[in-house]
Amino acid sequence: MTAPEAESLRVQPSPQRRPEWRAQAPVVAVVAAGGAIGAVARYALALALPTAAGGFPWATFWTNVIGCAVIGAFLVLITEGLPAHRLVRPFFGTGVLGGFTTFSTYAVDIQKLVDHGRPAVGLAYLAATLGAALAAVWCAATATRRVLTRRQR
Repeated sequence: MTAPEAESLRVQPSPQRRPEWRAQAPVVAVVAAGGAIGAVARYALALALPTAAGGFPWATFWTNVIGCAVIGAFLVLITEGLPAHRLVRPFFGTGVLGGFTTFSTYAVDIQKLVDHGRPAVGLAYLAATLGAALAAVWCAATATRRVLTRRQR
């Protein structure tokens, strides 16, 4: 096989994929940076509120409730209030708050409570977290919307 024949058989990268990746690289970078910040904040809260074996996991509960409240306020702010750079939402909403909130740990905590013979506490935790998180999103979004409405008058 000649060199020109070998060159023609080599797979060339698609020119359409490169610009797409380059356009997404800043988004991936800010999500990763935000996720690291959120995870460190969650870890700090877990250290501040340690949970005894079989005890109610207050750190995870408050992490998820606080995170849901912040996301409720944040989304109203950036969709109805302040103009934001295109990377603010992926950095803060997906990255920081995604790294901070931890619904996987919530599920593990429920299993641990059941395994420690505390199924009633596990069920209470399951319901309390879900109810408090939903209420936190709604209350924060509603309060933020009202503040924005008053400022626009």
